[in-house]
Amino acid sequence: MTPIEVEVIRRKLGIITENLRALKPVESLSVEEYRRDLFRRKGTERLSQELIEAAVDINTHLITARGQGPPDDYYDSFLKMEELSVLSPELAQALAPSADLRNRLVHEYDLLDDALILAAVTTAQDLYARYVKAVEDYLNTNP
Repeated sequence: MTPIEVEVIRRKLGIITENLRALKPVESLSVEEYRRDLFRRKGTERLSQELIEAAVDINTHLITARGQGPPDDYYDSFLKMEELSVLSPELAQALAPSADLRNRLVHEYDLLDDALILAAVTTAQDLYARYVKAVEDYLNTNP
């Protein structure tokens, strides 16, 4: 086991929180409004990607600091956080599919579905706020 670098984790939690705040106004947009604004679309995609990557970085850090091997992939990193009792089973299962969204955003496997992106922003507001709280709780109880 290696020490948990709390300051690194909190910096990444800050990225998640900041990006959630920046994405909040996007929730109220219709798909048509969203599609008309290229700058907002690209900003939404980048902010979403960054917040998922920050969570995966946190996951990987905590998993390896607790003596486990690195996760097989981004999806698995959320499931391993359940094994560490950082995330509830329900939250881990709900967050894991965001790894697929991250891959679509980065690699543009196919055309991005604007309605899907907007729905993911709304879902992220709840799930990632709960993620931040769960990680903070873990840090506060596992020095």
